[in-house]
Amino acid sequence: MQDRSSNKKRNLSKDENVLAKSVIDEIIEETESKQEEQNLHYKNPAAVALGRLGGLKGGQARALKLSAEKRSEIAQKAATARWKK
Repeated sequence: MQDRSSNKKRNLSKDENVLAKSVIDEIIEETESKQEEQNLHYKNPAAVALGRLGGLKGGQARALKLSAEKRSEIAQKAATARWKK
């Protein structure tokens, strides 16, 4: 009587070549998905610097334009949104 593990190895429903191709296809898909993930996280340093410049100026400029009432209203809305979570 044969071991069960040896039966599983010989009891393949697919041809060995088809099985090998499917394994290679899975490896290629995994590799491509990892490369796509890495490309999504890349940022252009020049664009980051420009965005930072505008971001640093924007908050102060907006605060100077708003009245005290409007700033208070915005702050209350933000606080309720934080505590809502």
